[in-house]
Amino acid sequence: MTQTFNEMIDGGSVRAAYQSLEKWQNEMPADLRQMKQSEAEALFRRVGITFAVYGEGGDPERLIPFDMFPRVFTADEWRKLDRGIRQRAAALNAFLADVYDQREIIRAGRIPEHLVTHNEAFERAVVGIRPPRNVWSHIVGIDLVRTGPDQFYVLEDNCRTPSGVSYMLQNREIMMRMFPHLFVENRIAPVDGYADALRHTLASVAPKKCDGEPNVVILTPGHFNSAYYEHSFLADLMGVELVEGQDLFVDGDFCWMRTTEGPKKVDVIYRRIDDAFLDPLCFRADSMLGVPGLMNVYRSGGVTICSAPGAGVADDKAIYTFVPEMIRFYLGEAPILENVPTWQCAIPDQCKYVLENLGDLVVKEVHGSGGYGMLVGPKADKSQIEAFRAKIEEKPWNYIAQPTLSLSACPTFVEEGVAPRHVDLRPYCLVGDKIELVPGGLTRVALNEGSLVVNSSQGGGVKDTWVLAE
Repeated sequence: MTQTFNEMIDGGSVRAAYQSLEKWQNEMPADLRQMKQSEAEALFRRVGITFAVYGEGGDPERLIPFDMFPRVFTADEWRKLDRGIRQRAAALNAFLADVYDQREIIRAGRIPEHLVTHNEAFERAVVGIRPPRNVWSHIVGIDLVRTGPDQFYVLEDNCRTPSGVSYMLQNREIMMRMFPHLFVENRIAPVDGYADALRHTLASVAPKKCDGEPNVVILTPGHFNSAYYEHSFLADLMGVELVEGQDLFVDGDFCWMRTTEGPKKVDVIYRRIDDAFLDPLCFRADSMLGVPGLMNVYRSGGVTICSAPGAGVADDKAIYTFVPEMIRFYLGEAPILENVPTWQCAIPDQCKYVLENLGDLVVKEVHGSGGYGMLVGPKADKSQIEAFRAKIEEKPWNYIAQPTLSLSACPTFVEEGVAPRHVDLRPYCLVGDKIELVPGGLTRVALNEGSLVVNSSQGGGVKDTWVLAE
């Protein structure tokens, strides 16, 4: 791996964006830092910011680790990211609209047909449907990593139900409460407009049959879901109802919500459940989480589902490799943000290279998430590498591989003081009558020294993300 890029230190000097934070860090005694860290944890616990880790014994609810040292982007750095993220979100939506209709990109030979039609996230039930404004993915989470002063790479796209935005908002709220002087001394772009922007985005894609102000709801699987806190948090911020499948029913051409004052028509459903569970009459018959008949209402234009069923085909890790081609094909533009170089094990020559270089690569399941189902070659022992080799040889189409990038490092509070730890970034791009994103995102940090895995389920934490105003 190449040398790690330190986002704060440049050749022994502190970069301009971090100079005020260096002073803040140096003037904070260890006992005050410990007190503030405890205060942050108490605040997180008080508002119930936990996440669930499935498959573990005992109480799986955990407090997500929060690091008080912010990550900082300059206005110029963010300007490039903002343009690149909007461009990518537009291309991904154009791709979804195309593959569920004319499939021009396939007919042009730019993407192999089998990668789309044989993909488990491809939903034949929505072929031919044109959702309002032809938007399929309304909240796009783009995972980014940095390797140098001007080198940013897209690690993956999340077009279904990207989670974590509640942490972005709460990280900022807690930092402003604990260190208000930092926000007086620094001009930091706000993120608290996200909820209003999300509400506007959802309302802007209301179906044509909607009369008056759209009734928006968030559909959750329930309190056992790992992201339930976020579902309830966003519902509160937007002032909309949080519902479960049993709270909704279909009658005629519309979807209705049960209330104490009688049925109320629902126009837009921000769903936080997987396609398979949305409607037992269309997808999994054993689903207890969805609404029987919902897809018939969706097809007839009686309700909008955000993001649209079938959107997951765009964030498949095999499809990911073709996003730069989508940008050229649909937008006629050069990609602003680069992909990480990727080998597809479904292609024999590329699979051969991967198998010969497992110790140097990161290998991921095509549909994997959360840091699971992956091999970090340089960190793995021989037995782990050989076990993964067998998996790839058995199901090569199920894996892709990438070089082990040297993720940038950001100063992080650790037991001995401050030390660099690897980070990534997930901004949230909203797509409706316009494409917009708040300046910032969720920075995830690998708290264990040397670790490249930032997922909270794998021991990672979160940071506030600052974008300095012009």
